[in-house]
This record gives sequence, C-alpha cells and structure tokens, in this order.
Amino acid sequence: MANNTIKEKRRSISYAKYGYIFCIPFVVAYLIFSLYPTLYTMIIGFTDLKGAGKTTWHFLSGSKIFDNYKQILKMPTFHIALKNTVKIWLCNFIPQMIMALLLSAWFTNRRVKIPGEGAFKVLFYMPNIITAATVAILFGTLFGYPMGPVNDLLTRFHIIDKPFYFLNSRKAAQTIIIFIQTWQWYGYTMIILISGVLGIDPEIFEAADIDGANGWTVFWKITIPSIKTILLFTLVTSLIGGLNMFDIPALFVPNSGPDNATLTTSVLINAMAFRGSYRYNRASALSMIMFIIIVICSAIMFYALRDKDEARIKKAKKQEIKARKLAAKEAAKGVVNE
Repeated sequence: MANNTIKEKRRSISYAKYGYIFCIPFVVAYLIFSLYPTLYTMIIGFTDLKGAGKTTWHFLSGSKIFDNYKQILKMPTFHIALKNTVKIWLCNFIPQMIMALLLSAWFTNRRVKIPGEGAFKVLFYMPNIITAATVAILFGTLFGYPMGPVNDLLTRFHIIDKPFYFLNSRKAAQTIIIFIQTWQWYGYTMIILISGVLGIDPEIFEAADIDGANGWTVFWKITIPSIKTILLFTLVTSLIGGLNMFDIPALFVPNSGPDNATLTTSVLINAMAFRGSYRYNRASALSMIMFIIIVICSAIMFYALRDKDEARIKKAKKQEIKARKLAAKEAAKGVVNE
C-alpha cells in the first residue's frame, strides 16, 4: 500500500514548471536585449530624434509620418550601400556554396576514405572562429602599402613594377572583402551541409549502389533533393548575415574605401547613428527598410524551395474536406425538404 501511495504521488507531480523556470533567464534576456531594442528602433523611425535633443513625434502630423523613410529612399548613398551589400553577398555566397557542396560530397562519399578527415574539417572550419578584428588586422597587414607580403611577392616575381595600393582601388577592395567573407564562412556552411547529408537514410545510398549509380548521379539525384531543407536554412541565414554585413567592411577598409566602394547598409546605419550627425531617426528608418527587404527575400526563398509534393498533398486534402462539407450540406438540405 505504501509503495502504491508513493508511486501515485510521483505521478501527480508535474515537472513542466521546472522547464518554464529554466526558460526564464533566456526570456528575460530576449525581452531586454532583443525585443525592446527592436521595438524602440521601429518607434524612433517615426520621430526626428537626433542626439540628446528634443524629440518630435511624426505620429501627431500625418503628412510627416513616413518622412524619414522617404528621405532614406531618396538618398544616393543608400542606393550605393544597398548595391554594394547585394553585390558582395552574392559574389561570396555563390563560391562559398560551391566549395561547401563539393567538400561535403567529398567527406560523405562512401567509396572514398580520406586520411585525416577530422583534421581537414577543423582546418576548413577554423577561419569561422577567428574574430573579425583579427581577420581585418591580418589582411590589412598582408595587403599593406607600400610594404606588405603581397606587394613584396608581386614585385619580387616582376608581376607588377611598383607596390600597388589595394585599398585605394574600388575593384581590389571589393574583391578582397568578397574573398575574406568566402574564406570565413565556407567551412561553417560545409559543416551544416555534412550534418544534413549524414541524416539521409543509408539504405537509399545502398540501393543506388546496387543500381549502379555513379557518385555524380547520387549527388544530384539523391543528396541535393534530400537536403533541400538544409539548403534553405543556409540560404536564409546567409541572406540575413550578408545583408547585415558590417565587421569586415568597417574594420578592414578605412572610410569605406574609394567612392564608397565597400560601404554597406550596416556601415551606413552605424555612420548615421554614431558618427557626427547622430541621426538616430534616419538610422532607425534604414534599419526597418533592411528588415522589410530581408523578410520579403526570405519569404520568396521559402516559397521557391518549398516541398511541392507536400503542398500538393495538403491542397488535395483541403479540396477533399471541402467536398465532404458540401456533400453534407446537400444531404442536410435534402432531409429538410423531405
């Protein structure tokens, strides 16, 4: 009897509350350091807040409510920054994905055994854990002018006649930043893709081997379709990170380079809010514009990479439910008429 009573008490105890208790620190930190700043940024985009001066709310005058957004969209600097951001992101994302896909296919190939596979993975992933400030100092030293390892090698092998100022060239500065972004993130993308490939049922690959499929066919016909969700994740996270690119362009190239060659939207936001003019209202409006652009682009990607078979099945189920409801209504009407 005593044992039964103890068991009944244990069954009656709810442990769910402890899960909620452990979630409290995260929820509090999220509300204070993430949600509140986001909402505050959204609000001050509709004001004329500059520095510590008096604030006027544009909500009170309907004609000026979107004044900050209109000014941002008219700014030539915003157009340059947005163009640079998209260009740098696309030019580093495409080679990054190609390298990550090839390496993930290499490391997960059942027919190839790579000696020291773990060491290679660590080496490829290592650039991602190096801080942006360290990377900026490293590449700033490598491409230093007039003395630097790259200039020294180029002049020594008579590729160029005199030292070249890379950071004073629009194309060179953008190309170096694209290379840095690719070098830093291809290892991270590779690890994510490898985890997705390892989650595929091995029996599928065994069946393909029995059917005589080669590695290229297996990669395109089995691997890629099976990791479509992982590809969507990497694409969306890369989009968010690419359109918010700040650290390398801000730290590596002083003053955004020649003709704002490396000016990105995040660097422009930082310059508006914290350098000189302290136009918090315009910086907030620009932040919300980029937020809207990211949301729209992410929604398009989700729609383009959706599971079409699953969507077709859901659509068929909805049509079947509607048909049943119509049939039930018609049957009910027939009973009433009788």
